[in-house]
Amino acid sequence: MLRLFVGIDLPPETKLALSVIAQGLPGVKWVDPGNYHVTLRFIGEVDEAMAADIDVALAELRARRFPMLIAGVDLFGTVDKPRILYAGVERSAALVELRDKVGQALGRAGVPPEGRHFTPHVTLANIRAGHLTDLGHYLEGNNLLRLPEIAVDRFQLVRSYLTRAGSLYEAAAEYPLA
Repeated sequence: MLRLFVGIDLPPETKLALSVIAQGLPGVKWVDPGNYHVTLRFIGEVDEAMAADIDVALAELRARRFPMLIAGVDLFGTVDKPRILYAGVERSAALVELRDKVGQALGRAGVPPEGRHFTPHVTLANIRAGHLTDLGHYLEGNNLLRLPEIAVDRFQLVRSYLTRAGSLYEAAAEYPLA
């Protein structure tokens, strides 16, 4: 079985800029900067035949290039029970359109629809537990984050490997945008 998702990889300079703020907060498990990406759609575990169908469906997708902006930091969960610390991605019509087209292509390939609301983001850390007394200060100190605009000209089908050290990602296929 293959564990897959569809995402947008980030340029090295964006990963570097995010890695600079990914520190100084005890009680979290920081994501390796090489794994920074924007998930368009999590697929989960599929067999080789389904993965091939997904690849064909995504290769037929047509969408335009667009600019993307990373700005601010926030949490999934609450300040009392935080789960994920992330850098926000400004929602744009082009980003939502690409995400919707990915969902339609996956549907044609037989992947069931995803029920979660789309909140574009880059995961910076998984929050385990413990004394997160500095979390409020961290959010306050980084909420004005605004990185240079990214030119999105492709997206990827990514294979995810779960290890004890964390997830490892490998691009299984790449799809250019017009």
